[in-house]
Amino acid sequence: MYSSNPVIRSIFRIMRHRMAVNRCSEISFQNIAGGFHLSHGNAIVINAQAKIGANCSLRNGITIGVEMRGARKGSPTIGDRVWIGPSATIVGKVVIGNDVLIGANTYVNFDVPDHSIVIGNPGKIIHKDNATEAYITNIVEN
Repeated sequence: MYSSNPVIRSIFRIMRHRMAVNRCSEISFQNIAGGFHLSHGNAIVINAQAKIGANCSLRNGITIGVEMRGARKGSPTIGDRVWIGPSATIVGKVVIGNDVLIGANTYVNFDVPDHSIVIGNPGKIIHKDNATEAYITNIVEN
C-alpha cells in the first residue's frame, strides 16, 4: 500500500531500484496490499497502475501489464489470495477475483471470477473452491 511517510517511500524507492538492477525486475509498490510475497523474484514486471490485493504470491518471470488500446485499455486489478505461477502474463483492464490460481505460462486478458484456476494459452477457467489453499504462504491478517 502507498504510504505518506517519506521514510517508507524512500525505502521502497531504494528497494525498487535495487530490484531493477539486481533482479531485472520492475515493480511499483504503490498499489500493492499487505501480505505480498515474491518467490524467486527474477524478471518480474508490474505496471504502476496495476492493483494487487492482500496476500498475493507471485513467482518468477511474470508480467502484469498495461494494454494501450481497445476495449481493455488499462491495467489489471487483482483480488486477494491470488497465486500467479511462473512466466504468467496478465494484461489489460481486467479483474482477477479473490482466491484465484493462475498457472505457469498462462496468458490472461479477460476477467476471472472468484474461486478459479486459470491454465493455458488461451487461458481456460476452472471453478475450484479454495483454489489457492496451500499456495498462499504469507498470510497477513488485517
